Amino acid sequence: MLTIAIANQKGGVGKTTTAINMATAMAATGWRTLLIDLDPQGNASTGMGVGAESRGVSSYDVLVDEVPLTEAIVETAIPGLDIVPATQDLSGAEVELVSVEDRAARLRTALRDHQGYEICFIDCPPSLGLLTLNALCAADTLLVPLQCEFFALEGLSQLLQTVELVKQRFNPSLGIIGVALTMFDRRNRLTDQVADDVRDCLGNVVFDTVIPRNVRLSEAPSYGMPALIYDNECAGSRAYIGLARELIGRFPAERQAA
Repeated sequence: MLTIAIANQKGGVGKTTTAINMATAMAATGWRTLLIDLDPQGNASTGMGVGAESRGVSSYDVLVDEVPLTEAIVETAIPGLDIVPATQDLSGAEVELVSVEDRAARLRTALRDHQGYEICFIDCPPSLGLLTLNALCAADTLLVPLQCEFFALEGLSQLLQTVELVKQRFNPSLGIIGVALTMFDRRNRLTDQVADDVRDCLGNVVFDTVIPRNVRLSEAPSYGMPALIYDNECAGSRAYIGLARELIGRFPAERQAA
């Protein structure tokens, strides 16, 4: 199973939108896909149509109480896509885990004990705390959504420093599969300037596909569905389909086909 953490400590950059739509795109192309919601806000769960009544066992229970992953998995309405939902209990998980010896490896252990999928996406909270650390320790690679705004590179540098620390201490094989530019607005000259700066700084790490600002992307979660289901012809959906295609092209050769 290929595990991809979707992380950026800055909020509002499109992490959850990227997580649910990339997971949907991969499932649609035949990959058995798991989405893990590690954000206490539970937006990925809501965006996949998983209501509070369906979150009896959550990612909190997996991390804190070491409940087997199979007990937390919920089927979504999308064939081939399941989710481990999140609840607000997660907000206290970092405090509860701080004195636990294997606190950074809880999610890695849970995933290692359950290999029923071909790909797993982890939607991280907007911070670099213990929840995100668990995701980075469990992941094979990292996908970074980056909003096209003035402070984008400043926040990215902090994330890259964290990745290096995780590689040194916990997960030597962790890599970055790509940076996805989000909320791209071609009418705004600053957007183009930021995109150019990011590409100059990071080169081929940045995906060619950019995710535009799109009303349908914003509307879809309120209907409990990914944009790819809500309106698969909108500009945002077409962009995520393109990003998924590009992502697959970066997989190791043995993982290219589901």
